[in-house]
Amino acid sequence: MPSFEIENSIGSLVAGVDEAGRGPWAGPVVAGAVIILDKNLDKDILSSLDDSKKISEKKREFLYNKLFAEEKKGRLYIAIGEASCREIDEMNILRATFLAMKRAVAGLKISPDYAIVDGNQKPVDFPCGVRTVVKGDSLSFSIAAASIVAKVHRDKIMKILAEKYPYYSFEKNAGYGTKLHIEGLRKYGITPEHRRSYKPIKEFL
Repeated sequence: MPSFEIENSIGSLVAGVDEAGRGPWAGPVVAGAVIILDKNLDKDILSSLDDSKKISEKKREFLYNKLFAEEKKGRLYIAIGEASCREIDEMNILRATFLAMKRAVAGLKISPDYAIVDGNQKPVDFPCGVRTVVKGDSLSFSIAAASIVAKVHRDKIMKILAEKYPYYSFEKNAGYGTKLHIEGLRKYGITPEHRRSYKPIKEFL
């Protein structure tokens, strides 16, 4: 379970940062950034927050709403950054992920002294110090919160895209290469939201 141990060890204003959507064949990559100001958060958040991949969709949405309710109370700050599928194709997914993270941090109401980022790849050209944390979304409350924010926000985007492009089951697969997604590609081809630089999509060009 996450804790505030990493945040406390840094001892300055810290933003947790995480992304959602590096693997899918379609849609943007999304990053969340969260600064927790008051560690006495809602008990449901403290007891349930974890890596978004370990939590059900319903629970993620519940925590997402709880986090934004805490922001309204002034206990934390949240920001979201995106990089489009075109940017992913132009600069590659890693650099696009870093761009989304940079946009998320830049969108915070206050600038952090440090960003703690999930994973082992250090973003470049950040406006503050950066520390990477492997499995950070299971270790840090700030990163876990960012993980939830990024994942739920991206799922919302993919559900909107599913209405615009109804043949790929984006509302169910979030752009990953599932059987229904592949069937849609075979029958209808690619959309403007597909990542043309990805090998599976190249086969449908």
